[in-house]
Amino acid sequence: MSALAALYLSARVGLVVGASALVLAAVLVGVGRRARRAGSRVGWGRAGRRVRGAGSGVGWVRAGRWVGVAVLLGVACGAVATAARVSVREAGELVALVEAGDPVWMRMVVRDDPRAARGVVGRPPTYIVAVDLEAVRAEGTPGLRLSARALVLGSDPGWRGLLPGQRVTAQGKLLPPRGGDLRAVVASVRQAPTLVGQPSWAQRGAGVLRAGLQRACEPLPDRPGGLLPGLVVGDTSRLDPALEEDFRTTGMTHLNAVSGANVAILLGVVLFAVRRTRAGPVVTAVICAVALVGFVILARPSPSVVRAAAMGAIGLIGLASGRRRAALPALAAGVAVLIVVDPELASDVGFALSVLATSGLLLLAPVWRDGLRRRGCPAGLAEALAVPAAAQVACGPVVAGLSGTISVVAIPANLLAVPAIAPATLFGVTAAVVSPVWPAGAEFAAWLGHWPAQWLVLIATYGARVPAGALPWPGGLIGALLLAVITVGLLIATRRPLIRKLVTVVALGGVLGALPVRLLASGWPPPGWLVVACAVGQGDAIVLPAGAGRAVVVDAGPEPNPVDHCLRRLGVRQIVLFVVSHFHADHIGGVSGVFRGRDLRGVVGPDWPEPPAGRAAVAEAAGRVPLHAVRAGWTYAVGDLRLTVLGPVEPLRGTNSDPNNNSLVLRAEVDGRTILLPGDAETEEQEDMLDHLGAGAVRADVLKVSHHGSSYQSPRFIDEIRPSVALVSVGSGNDYGHPNGPLLARLARGGARVLRTDQSGDLAAVTARGGLAVVARGDPPAP
Repeated sequence: MSALAALYLSARVGLVVGASALVLAAVLVGVGRRARRAGSRVGWGRAGRRVRGAGSGVGWVRAGRWVGVAVLLGVACGAVATAARVSVREAGELVALVEAGDPVWMRMVVRDDPRAARGVVGRPPTYIVAVDLEAVRAEGTPGLRLSARALVLGSDPGWRGLLPGQRVTAQGKLLPPRGGDLRAVVASVRQAPTLVGQPSWAQRGAGVLRAGLQRACEPLPDRPGGLLPGLVVGDTSRLDPALEEDFRTTGMTHLNAVSGANVAILLGVVLFAVRRTRAGPVVTAVICAVALVGFVILARPSPSVVRAAAMGAIGLIGLASGRRRAALPALAAGVAVLIVVDPELASDVGFALSVLATSGLLLLAPVWRDGLRRRGCPAGLAEALAVPAAAQVACGPVVAGLSGTISVVAIPANLLAVPAIAPATLFGVTAAVVSPVWPAGAEFAAWLGHWPAQWLVLIATYGARVPAGALPWPGGLIGALLLAVITVGLLIATRRPLIRKLVTVVALGGVLGALPVRLLASGWPPPGWLVVACAVGQGDAIVLPAGAGRAVVVDAGPEPNPVDHCLRRLGVRQIVLFVVSHFHADHIGGVSGVFRGRDLRGVVGPDWPEPPAGRAAVAEAAGRVPLHAVRAGWTYAVGDLRLTVLGPVEPLRGTNSDPNNNSLVLRAEVDGRTILLPGDAETEEQEDMLDHLGAGAVRADVLKVSHHGSSYQSPRFIDEIRPSVALVSVGSGNDYGHPNGPLLARLARGGARVLRTDQSGDLAAVTARGGLAVVARGDPPAP
């Protein structure tokens, strides 16, 4: 905790915290010594008899004192080690270079695999590369030699193929870090890097094997072919985004990401194979160590892989000793050493999951395995069941805190996945190893491996669609701590047979009693819904009903997953029409999520060419379905839904934002109610519509507030709509100041019920007792 806190403090404050903890520890040690000397003088009577009461509670006091000393020493080590590293980012010369903003020359070492970040739709991605800065020099200066972490934002595709450990030079601008980690600067680089030397033999070998595995998987079907490299070496470059989301929903994402849970399952598979030979603990540990080293080389020895392997090595210590008690000190010592060496791990969720998964492997899995064996379960099956269940239970609190849900299907899905992991891993590793010398054999091994991978695809696909498969849970630190307390309490309580039976009965009763209610009356979508504003962050995604499982979707938000989740929750399987109000990224960035796994029938957008990259991105995502441009007066009807395009009445140029002021403004009629969807139309387009169409044309029962509630609104336009319900689609913590307070107050004074997606999650306007009501799902996305 002290290391985590020191990441957000200055180096000076961190050193003060560490020094204070050392002083307090010294005081406790001194007090203990004086107490022992005093006890030796007065604690014993004549004839060697102990004075009654002299030693009462002394043992507990002494133990508590030493626990306090240990905690204070840990605080001191964490704070001092972190402060020493933080001092690098506060160095005067480096801060001066950042503040100057001039281009600089940099020499750096790549720390991890580059990853592509989603940027503006239709434009090349930005590559995020973690590096260690070795030297920085601005023009006309002697240069600065240092050892500091940095983050490179590279625009050139040349950053994509870099390997960890590779030394490069580049020119760019230095930006200040965000804080909360050890990065001293952020470097924005437009040009390709210049290579200096070659990466290590291990990195080159891993690159060859990984590329060979990808080539061997190319002839396979897309889903299992993209999954197999992720399952074997954590390479998810070809993994289908929809499948990746299904893995996350079913709690199986650890299978395609190199983490402590991944290593725990790998070691579990090796353990099962080795123990069939009746090998002793030491031999078993050696074989597991060899497998672990081979896995690190194949998956690339990047920091995340090495971190996961370190947790696996700690587990091997307990295995070699044959005693679980020996593993606990090893785990604690290993965690302490890793955090002192790399304090940034204190804020790393992946590190926390690695530690927890290893803890589950050491503490829970052996007990559960032995319990299953005592009840007649075969040894191999008991091992296979205990390992993933223990890892899942141990990681549960952190996952629940991050996602705000508890996955009911996670443990069953992981248990069903166990039989496929070993053969898929075996055939995948074989394909990678033989690919440099026997490509045809590699393809055959990959073909064999894709069958168990296909089984994993089926589990994830159907598991993610189980109704009520993820139960809501408080998110954040409070939710994680609450589930941790409940989990520890249940693990302790269930050691007694009577309590274990009682907990089992209560749990089964709760599930069997609550699950049918949740399936039959889940509360979402609410009956009679007219329109849903999806909580997609800082963007728009509006859904209108068009029949059972069918919908008209207006805009897609900035990212694919949030809008896909919203449509899944609504049960939408067919998009009869996708309408683009305008082509800004916060309205079309998630277009692939709208089309993901759904039948698309039509796409329309405004007759405005800007921005061209956004229009091209929508056309590309729509595939064979053409993108039609529509203008004012265009109408569309399906079922009980009727759409009319009101604006722009004529093209507007020279405005505050031409793309915004040429947004399609839609008037929808559903079940006798009217809904106005003005996109991002601003003052100019709003006034133009009133002038040409009159106030009656824009009057509506429900208003989707234009441009996320920005201040660029016509007061006359707002007043003439006279909505009963106003829905604001806006992202939490956005940098634009949306929504505007006076605007919301004006809507409220006019009699509208105003709700925001950043506060209430998905919002649905519904008919209720002849009037209108709003139902909030209450699950807003994180900022």
